[in-house]
Amino acid sequence: MLKSFFTLLMLCLLTGLAGLAQPTAPKPVGPLPSANQLRWQKMEYYAFIHFSINTYTDMAWGLGNEDPKLFNPTKLDCRQWARICKEAGMTGIIFTAKHHSGFCLWPSKYTDYSVEKAPWKNGKGDVVRELADACKEYGLKFGVYLSPWDRNHADYGKPDYITYFRNQLTELLTNYGDIFEVWYDGANGGSGYYGGANETRKIDAKTYYDWPNTYKLVRKLQPNIVIWNDGGDRADLRWVGTEAGYVGETNWSLLNATGDVPEEMLRHGVENGNAWVPGEVNTSIRPEWFYHEREDRKVKTLPQLMDTYYNSIGRNGTLLLNFPIMPNGLIHELDEKAVQAFAKARKEAFAVNLAKTAKATASEVRGKSATYDASKAIDADLDSYWATDDNARKASLTLNFNKPTAFNRFLVQEPIRLGQRVKSFKLEAMVDGSWKEIDKQTTIGYKRILRFPTVEATQLRLTILDAKGSPLISNLAVYNAPLILSPPVITRNQTGEIAIKPGDTESDVYYTLDGSTPTASSSKYTAPVKTGTGKVDVKAIAYNRFTKQSSVPSDEKFDIARSAWKVLNTDAKSAYQALDGNPGTSWQQPKSQAMPADLVIDLGKEERLVGFRYLPAQNWWEEASIITHYQFDVSTDNATWKRVSEGEFSNIKNSPVWQTKSFDPIKARYIKLRALKNTQEGSASGYADVDVITQ
Repeated sequence: MLKSFFTLLMLCLLTGLAGLAQPTAPKPVGPLPSANQLRWQKMEYYAFIHFSINTYTDMAWGLGNEDPKLFNPTKLDCRQWARICKEAGMTGIIFTAKHHSGFCLWPSKYTDYSVEKAPWKNGKGDVVRELADACKEYGLKFGVYLSPWDRNHADYGKPDYITYFRNQLTELLTNYGDIFEVWYDGANGGSGYYGGANETRKIDAKTYYDWPNTYKLVRKLQPNIVIWNDGGDRADLRWVGTEAGYVGETNWSLLNATGDVPEEMLRHGVENGNAWVPGEVNTSIRPEWFYHEREDRKVKTLPQLMDTYYNSIGRNGTLLLNFPIMPNGLIHELDEKAVQAFAKARKEAFAVNLAKTAKATASEVRGKSATYDASKAIDADLDSYWATDDNARKASLTLNFNKPTAFNRFLVQEPIRLGQRVKSFKLEAMVDGSWKEIDKQTTIGYKRILRFPTVEATQLRLTILDAKGSPLISNLAVYNAPLILSPPVITRNQTGEIAIKPGDTESDVYYTLDGSTPTASSSKYTAPVKTGTGKVDVKAIAYNRFTKQSSVPSDEKFDIARSAWKVLNTDAKSAYQALDGNPGTSWQQPKSQAMPADLVIDLGKEERLVGFRYLPAQNWWEEASIITHYQFDVSTDNATWKRVSEGEFSNIKNSPVWQTKSFDPIKARYIKLRALKNTQEGSASGYADVDVITQ
């Protein structure tokens, strides 16, 4: 009995001493995320839904004068939207309750420019309510987009509008349950209807909305919310400087709390920033945000969606992927199929974590304690982590496999509740007895995923090369993702020749010219294809003869060839880069040519025209040259001109895709595209491509 007592006493003493020997937890480094930001980051992937009155006018932005009677989605089904988002693996939906037109998709008591004046449900409908209920049914979080700019309201630009704006904000944040995110667009001020004034109004986006007090209202009404704001005071989340679906390879979740933010900082964050402002990557599943039937052929392919995933969530961001709603009130079946394939591909890529069967070792462990040893990086518990001593800035963690193992994906995470630390790291594999460098990168953050050609190795080593504090890693994972073939890229030059570029070097390309779906039995592409001067409908696939896999088809519909076209108002040979069919080349008019700046083209013969297309320069350093406001005239004799289209290329700076404008059929041989305004005053007008649409 006495022996048992002394044994128990010794065990207690040893346990106590062991407890005293435990190292203290690492101290936080730098700015830290709030609880709301942490919850948001873990959502990773959620939906944007764009739907408004301009869905019915085929416009990118509504002007504010559209008749509410146009809004009549006869098959509207928010449960369809929610079901598709849930099946796609999304965690929430942010809805455009009011876009720039000012048209409200809920019955706001502060305006009659809303669904109350629409024939849909005899004016008794509420799209926001139906979607909020559908999100609740499908277990999705719900967020709202409320445009600060209102092209309909008579008081926009005056102090009274701020009261109106906050009243509507209060409606949305009190009547529809929990809201996880509120989204404020950065487009502010410009031409509009404004209650019949039909004028241009300018505001100071930094001061006009009194954002600090607006934010206080938001947090009072929805304490668990995060705020996204592109145009005002620093919010909880930041725009990443592009709508193309990626954030920078270096991506700090930090900015400075005050001061202007250049786009380069938006893309990469600020290493020594004093505020936690992580990046949200917003992009659309189609080229534009609202539905346009012509873009049914332009839904992002599976390889494009996977690229977007790796370049957003895989670079310490979140992904906000947009669905444009059709006029009937549904998500298009092609969009649905695309995100279903995307969900399936992600599931297959990350199905088997090869690190689970590996043994983890580290160059050092904090206090040599099991609490922080290397196994904590592969234990599937994001709350535990491998840690080093406080003075460490370099360290390595090695995975030892039981046998040679093939892999092509590497996932790593930091416990960001303690700050973002890693400044640079490299990844190496033990191949045939020697270490081979696979990749070398900078930041990690919440999640970093690396892609590389398949490697077969017995060991994998992560080396932290530099850090802002002692390195901490909460998760390592290794995968061997299936091959996904990228579809070919199809272009047509000025002479009418079709060029098809394969998505990878291991595949052959097969094509058709009649719009039919190609197979491995179709024509094989070996050299540019001459197609004459008429219209042509080209489809092409990449085909891997070893795996017998085919890519999804690329699909391009070309109008008449531009072989006979001539630029009349300049002698510059470089002007023909605007007609060469190559989006990678562009022409800028001389800066000395004051606005309005004309581009006059002879089509070579009379054509029956029903529209035109304009593609701005695709290089970021040419953003200032992008045309935002235009006029388009036609002529049969280059003397008498008729204006057939004028207006704006909405959101073109942030989304520099093909701009398509339609008009009533008219015969013409000469066309004149007049630039009235560019993205930057005083800049030269730039063109990557100009084309026409014939009947």
